Amino acid sequence: MTEHYSHLIVTELKKEPEMTPEFRELYNSFAKRILWIDDDVVPGAFQMNTSWYCSVPDKDPVFPEHSHDCAEIIGFFGTDPDHPNDLHGEVQVDLDGEPHRINRSCLIFVPPGLPHAIHIHRADQPIFHFSVVTDSHYNNGAYR
Repeated sequence: MTEHYSHLIVTELKKEPEMTPEFRELYNSFAKRILWIDDDVVPGAFQMNTSWYCSVPDKDPVFPEHSHDCAEIIGFFGTDPDHPNDLHGEVQVDLDGEPHRINRSCLIFVPPGLPHAIHIHRADQPIFHFSVVTDSHYNNGAYR
């Protein structure tokens, strides 16, 4: 049988966002990127990132205030299957300077142009994180 669609399945990390060496070192100190997909990995795909946040980074906020020209969905999920809504940690998402402390699994919709920042205050267990932007690439200055 010919496999016409196997190129649409991503099972290994083929790309990471462009980062300064300093930010890459910081990111690797608290997080483990799982998978990344965008138009460079699978032509036609919008961008999605998945990671484990395993500890609190030395820098706060870890993702300084930034915005995108497109919508974004940010997710944080606890990893305890017996208590799936318990984040077993605490993150803070600032939306246009308004802080929201979160200790439960959540999805956050960020409209285009809305300034936002992410702080990680506690990670008692790994926190599963993902972000999706409705563009083919993730573009902002948060990694630079």
